[in-house]
Amino acid sequence: MTAPLDLDQLQSFCAIADCGSFTEAARRVNKTQSAVSMQIKRLEERLGQALLTRDGRSVTLTLHGEALYSRARKMLRTNAEILDHFSDGDLAGSIRFGVPDDYAVRLLPVILSSFQRTHPKIAVDVACMASEHLLEGMRAGRYDLIVFTQGTEQNYGELFRTEKMFWVASHGGRALASDPIAIACGPQYCIWRKDAMEALERSGKDYRVAYTSSNATAISSAVLSDLAIGFLPESALQPGMRVVNDEVGLPRLGDAQIALKRGSHAYGGIYDALANHIVQSMGNLPMPAKVAEAAE
Repeated sequence: MTAPLDLDQLQSFCAIADCGSFTEAARRVNKTQSAVSMQIKRLEERLGQALLTRDGRSVTLTLHGEALYSRARKMLRTNAEILDHFSDGDLAGSIRFGVPDDYAVRLLPVILSSFQRTHPKIAVDVACMASEHLLEGMRAGRYDLIVFTQGTEQNYGELFRTEKMFWVASHGGRALASDPIAIACGPQYCIWRKDAMEALERSGKDYRVAYTSSNATAISSAVLSDLAIGFLPESALQPGMRVVNDEVGLPRLGDAQIALKRGSHAYGGIYDALANHIVQSMGNLPMPAKVAEAAE
């Protein structure tokens, strides 16, 4: 009978895949670098394949490593679920959580406050910033769990909500009538900006980027102040905004995909408690009533 794979080796392997460094992975799994190197050597010998490619300080997955990564993650998750099933201890600890500020206005007070009431022994340390920066921070080990809004093309993004994107303007404002039309949006790396600009160019609509910020609150303020029109997903819409339909020739926008991403250690226990709460709560998060009426 073939002996099962060593979960400890798989944990170290996933940590290396997540951060691209033996040194950082060793810190994350609380082992020496030489111990982690020996674990990977034994894992590669066991499977008979090279799993990692080392190029100076950079470490990347081979094709065999990529095939193992997703399967190893599933094994680590199943292991955490088994331990949870037989555990009768209270959930306690701290979680480093990142969320785009696009959702912070509604997500933090509505969802995280209720989580803290039901899980008072779990401390959630929150950082709000752009998805691109959150993904970089996850790779650097600064977060245990993040919500991000670029879809699921990144490894182990768990898509849990799809939202319509809307063009928005200030109620009674004049920015919508500007020629060329003035746009408020994120910086060039913003996926929503890229999609909106491509849609405008395909439609032949004349526009100019009048206001740029990586801060969602600043963009919303620009729209509400009638400096420009903008584009936002439904859960980021605010009272005072008018949803712009097709009457001025603006093109339709692609949907926003919202996903969770976890560190390879962030399964079971306190991490599943927060992840499940976010998925369930955001799944039931309605549009603001006034904005919903405007969108009909």
